[in-house]
Order: sequence, then structure tokens, then C-alpha cells
Amino acid sequence: MKNDYIRKTIGLILLVILFVLPWYSPFQIYLSIPNQIKTFSQSESVQLPTLGDNVSVSAMNDESVHYATDLMNYSLEESGNDEVTYTLGKVPIKRVNVEVYDDFRIIPGGQSIGINLHTEGVLVVGHHLVTTDDGTISPGEEANIQVGDSIISINDKSISSMEEVAPMVKKAGKNNEPLNVEIKRGQQTIETDLTPQYDVKEEDYRIGLYIRDSAAGIGTMTFYDPKSEKYGALGHIISDMDTRKPVEINDGSIVRSEITDIKKGENGVPGEKKADFKFNDVQLGNITKNSPFGIFGKLQEPPKEGKWAKPMSIALPNEVKEGPAKILTVIDGEKVEAFDVEIVNSIDQTAPATKGLILKITDKRLLDATGGIVQGMSGSPIIQNDKVVGAVTHVFVNDPTSGYGVHIEWMLNEAGINIYKQENKKAS
Repeated sequence: MKNDYIRKTIGLILLVILFVLPWYSPFQIYLSIPNQIKTFSQSESVQLPTLGDNVSVSAMNDESVHYATDLMNYSLEESGNDEVTYTLGKVPIKRVNVEVYDDFRIIPGGQSIGINLHTEGVLVVGHHLVTTDDGTISPGEEANIQVGDSIISINDKSISSMEEVAPMVKKAGKNNEPLNVEIKRGQQTIETDLTPQYDVKEEDYRIGLYIRDSAAGIGTMTFYDPKSEKYGALGHIISDMDTRKPVEINDGSIVRSEITDIKKGENGVPGEKKADFKFNDVQLGNITKNSPFGIFGKLQEPPKEGKWAKPMSIALPNEVKEGPAKILTVIDGEKVEAFDVEIVNSIDQTAPATKGLILKITDKRLLDATGGIVQGMSGSPIIQNDKVVGAVTHVFVNDPTSGYGVHIEWMLNEAGINIYKQENKKAS
């Protein structure tokens, strides 16, 4: 009986502690201390909270910690690994692993670009009915070819354009023979027989499929790395407008584009930039990758000289702060300009993920011109404290003045650029 009373009392005390502890200010501060910090040498110092006079803080490199009121500043002039330890008496209560990388710089973009993508094979974007003497039929549906599939070969011949399909359909139809079609569906490769039917209205053979072999649009350049000659743009994946599925590219290029008009965004209706492609110019670069973090490739020549066309340091997710920032974009012709925005929220992401930033347009001139974030602005680099921190990606449909951004670290990773260099290793 006595033991039951003791157990219940201890249980009640523990329950009260578990309930009260999250509201206890020092405990909240303790939870706010990260387990790991990533930063660059020569960067502004990283601020860490202190835990009161009874808790001391030290680092393997003694020169890296500097106290300032209830916060301490951590900085390291050279790259390497370090460890910050919080100690109560002689007992370590928290360790923070620190990785300091060599300062990494890229040239921010902001230029408007025309995007041309050629799909792998031809993309099926819809079905239609063929009117025959016996009624209506869609041969494509009968062959179980679905919207979003890519036709990559017909009768063992690789297909790269729509023009290659029509003669093969006509020949098979006249000979009353099925076409052996190889399609790609996601990661699967499937073979099926597709029999063309004579359309009495069109007076020609049809397969009941709408197909497309290319896609085009406009966006904004995010960055250029002079050493690797690689670039990144858009900050999000390109999906087919009909199927809503990612476009699997076989070939692609970017060209200069000139903004000619802007349709302002309104609540529920996204705006858009309108542009002319500079096809007569040599293409700016190729497109080798279309991913959730944007499009990537190599430029044939560096961006044109300008106020912003100079190497600029980058910031990792944990270094981005809520508050004022700028975006670089074009609203007239080809002139890259800076506009004021507010970073409303920044998620300290430790692994690649989209939508790491929420930003709000505050620049009156940009709001007057566009109403906020519009289509074609995706990829506009976000600058804070003279560092590239990310890129604009999506607009909030019900609030065109606000939208999402992606952290620059993940775009650089996706481009295959190594930003994690530690040549000095002073602190290791």
C-alpha cells in the first residue's frame, strides 16, 4: 500500500515536471540551441544563446567564442571543424558540432530567360476519338497508352519528334498492321500494340492521341558559377501544362528574353510576364536537368557585366534571418533591378527540401508594376546582407504579394556544385 502511494506520488511529480518544463524559460532556450552549425569562414558571426552565469561555454578553438550580453557570437576566420560545449560545473550538458567551410561565391542572376525543352520521345497529353465506319474509338486508349506516357520508339525506331510519327501511322494504317510502341511510364518501360484507324471525317489514319515533343516558357536566372560555368534557374520543376507531370528532357536550351508587358496578379488569378525570345542570338546555355529545385546546365558565356554581375557570398539556411531583403528581376526589357522584399519565415532545413522561405513583396514600384509575384519571376535571386540566400519559386494564389522561396544551398547541390570545401582545417 505504501509502495503504491510512493509510486503514485513520484508519477504525479514527474507528470507536473513534464507539464511545466516546456514553459520553463531556460529549458526553452536549451531546446533552441542547435546540435550542428554550418557556416563559412569570413562570414558574420553566428549567434548562440547562453544559459546563465552557472553554465560556461567553450570551444576547441578558444578564439571562436565571444560573449555579448545574453548571446554569444561564434566565428572562425579559417575553415575547419570545431565543437562548442556548454558545461554546468564540470558536466557537459550540450555539444554543438561546427563545420566551417571556405567562403563560396557565385554571380547572382536576375536576367529574364527563354526556356526551350525537348522531351524524351513524344509526350502523350490527351486522347481523342476517331470516327470510323463502325463508330467512334480511341486506338490509343485501347492500347492502354495513358496521358503522361512518353512514346520513345515505334517498331524499334527511336522517336524524337512529332513529325516522325505521322508517316509511320499512315503506312501501318494502309497495310492494316499494328504499330509496336514502346512507352515510358514513370520508371517503367512498357510495350504495346497500337492499331491506327481510318477517320472518315479527317480522311486519314489516326491513333487517337494528342502528342507534344517540346515545351517553352520564360523564367529567371538564379546564379552562375564562374569556376564550373554551371547555372541554375527557376527554383522549381517544369511540368507539362496539360498532364501536370514533370517534363523528362532529352535536350533543351535557354536564350535571352526581353520583357514586353506584364499582366498584374490579383487575388485568385496569378499574373505573368510576357516576353520576346531572342532566337537570333546564340543560345545562352544548355539544359541538362529539370528537377524540383529548378533547371540546370552550363552557360556558353558569363552574364553581361552590370551592377549585380559580380561574385557574391552565399548563406546557408541557418544563416538566413527574418527581415528585409531584396530580389533581382526584370520588369522592363532586359534590365536587372533590385526590389525590396521581407523574409517572413525561413526554415532551418538540414536536408534538401523546397519551400524553405516565405517572402512578401514590399517594394511599391514592383507592386505597382506586377501586383506582387508573377509567372516568369520564378528563379529571381533573393539577396540578404550582401549574400545570395535563395530564389523565388511560387506565388500564394490568394495573396499575390507573397510566396515561397527555395534556399540557395539546395539549388547549388542540385547543380552538382561542391560548396563544402575545407582547405585550411585550422580548427580540426
